[in-house]
Amino acid sequence: MKPIAVITGTTHGIGRVTARELARAGFALRMLCRDLEAAARVADEIRALAPAAEIESVRCDLASLASVRAAALAVLKGTGPIALLVNNAGMVSTRARRSPDGFELTFACNHLGPFLLTELLRDRIGAGGRIVTVASRAHLRDPLPVAGVDDPGERYRAVRAYARSKLANIQHSFALARRMPGVAVNCLHPGVVATHLLPKWLQLVQRLIGRTVLDVERGAQTSLYLALSQEAGEVTGRYFDEHSRVTQPSALAQDVAAQEALWTASERWVGLR
Repeated sequence: MKPIAVITGTTHGIGRVTARELARAGFALRMLCRDLEAAARVADEIRALAPAAEIESVRCDLASLASVRAAALAVLKGTGPIALLVNNAGMVSTRARRSPDGFELTFACNHLGPFLLTELLRDRIGAGGRIVTVASRAHLRDPLPVAGVDDPGERYRAVRAYARSKLANIQHSFALARRMPGVAVNCLHPGVVATHLLPKWLQLVQRLIGRTVLDVERGAQTSLYLALSQEAGEVTGRYFDEHSRVTQPSALAQDVAAQEALWTASERWVGLR
């Protein structure tokens, strides 16, 4: 039986490459995507390269907590132990918008959805498993606590919203690593990658990160390193750069009290307490 890999956001960009390479490495894929037609096309592309690939697509809109719950239930019903969870999907809203549950949309999609999904699947990920979260160096841009994400008095800025959501990714990953001994829980900055999000907000990202734009093949390499390499399976609670090297995130990202405060708030926001 093939090991199971659950991955979000496989219809574009580095998620598409990551899914393809995981299938070629022998994983049975559970691809969680908003657009099932696009997911079917990706699955066909993967099977053309790896005819023995086992792929199931599950509809999941990470901005909707109800959709995340339904997707997690579908995965759990048809899946045994999960060897790998890749929280890959992400977005940025260029204007102030709310999720179906009333949260700022970028934060809802990039943090709250993955947080809930991970919690709902967590019991199926045993010792030796891995959880990989795609964060970003953009988190260095915003020093403010995540608790301010829904402050109605604050003028919306796409750069700040994205930075906060990526800060939350790192804080969540570090807090999760403490709760899951025996599981390799790590996060990463993939580089500035030429995905379907460009060029609309490329200038924003370049100002944030100041890095050369990578193609999607190169941008997926750190995700694949954390998912597949033997040495990465022996490391947990770390943040990696686009060269697959352990690096230090911001002081706030490493603040244990801030991590725990976010965890408690996230449980409340997604209805787990």
